[in-house]
Order: sequence, then C-alpha cells, then structure tokens
Amino acid sequence: MMIARLNHNDVTITLSQIITDLVQGEFMQLGSKETENERFAHYLTKTYRKTASLIANSVKAEAMLAGADDQLVDVSFEYGRNIGLAFQLVDDLLDFVSSKDAMGKPTAADLKLGLATAPVLFACEKYPELNAMIMRRFQEPGDAERAFELVHKSQGLEQTRFLAKKHCLEATRLAGKIAESPYQKSLLVVPDLIVNRMK
Repeated sequence: MMIARLNHNDVTITLSQIITDLVQGEFMQLGSKETENERFAHYLTKTYRKTASLIANSVKAEAMLAGADDQLVDVSFEYGRNIGLAFQLVDDLLDFVSSKDAMGKPTAADLKLGLATAPVLFACEKYPELNAMIMRRFQEPGDAERAFELVHKSQGLEQTRFLAKKHCLEATRLAGKIAESPYQKSLLVVPDLIVNRMK
C-alpha cells in the first residue's frame, strides 16, 4: 500500500522486482548443479535474487524518487548489487567462523539445511569429495561435520572474504561517481562496515 501511495510507476515496478527475484531465488535454492562452474554461477545468481536484489532495487528506487538521471540510477543499482552480494558472502563466511551467541543462529546452519555456500564451493577446488556431499545436500551422517572441517582446511574462507572485498571495492568505486555530500560519504563507509562485520 505504501508503494502504491507513491504513485510512481517506475518505482512500483522496481520494488516489485524484489519480490519476483526473492521467489525465483527460493526456487533456485531447492536445486543444485552438477559441475563446479555451473554450481558457482547458480550460487551467485541465487544470492543476487535472495539478498542483493533487495538492496540494489531499493537503492535504485530511492535514486528514482530523488529525481536522479538514468546514469545515476544505474550507478545506484550497481552499488546496491555489489553491497548485497558482499553482505551475503560475509554472512556465508560468518556461518563458519562465528559462534551461535554472536550470530543468533547455530554455526554451520546452512550446511545443516543442505545448502552449499561460497566457502564450500571454493573448498571443492581442493577437496573434490565435497561434490558428492553437495549433490546429496549433506544428508548422510557426518556430511555436515566433514564439510565444515574441509572448509576450514581449505582456502574457502579466505577466497570468500576476497570475493566480498572485491564487491566492496567496486561499491566504493561506484560511490565515488556520486557528487560529494554527507550522503555520498555514508555510501563510502558502508563497504567497510560490510566486510568487517562480525555478525
């Protein structure tokens, strides 16, 4: 109702896309891909739809409401997309390194739900035995515990943090294209908050 009251068709369409993406992301989460390359692309697309779309399209809608030109609207969307992807990558990393008290959910919760996130997908490069566990969604006894151990023995966590930092650097670069203001300064701070968060 609040969106309808704005009486701004482009904003309504943009914000409606969030719901479409979220539903598609939930369906994507139910499936898995056979090859490692397909799997990582599937993961990134799902991550965009379930998390980054909300941020990207919200920032885009805000720019539209402020009367920004098309170029700034596009920059705003890309900024939000990068922030959203980085946020989820850090969240997936924290699932392996934070305590239940810090996160408010049990450690390795995604593994227990049968989900292969970035740290696991990166760990597959060193430990191909993870591929079979991913395909059976960590359902056999000991799968989640073994996958957790292999992620910690691999470079999966470091690679995930590196990818999150890459998205944060891109977000910072995009924020640099916006005219200086207190708001722009806030946009420049957000990437550091994302990549350094502990919960």
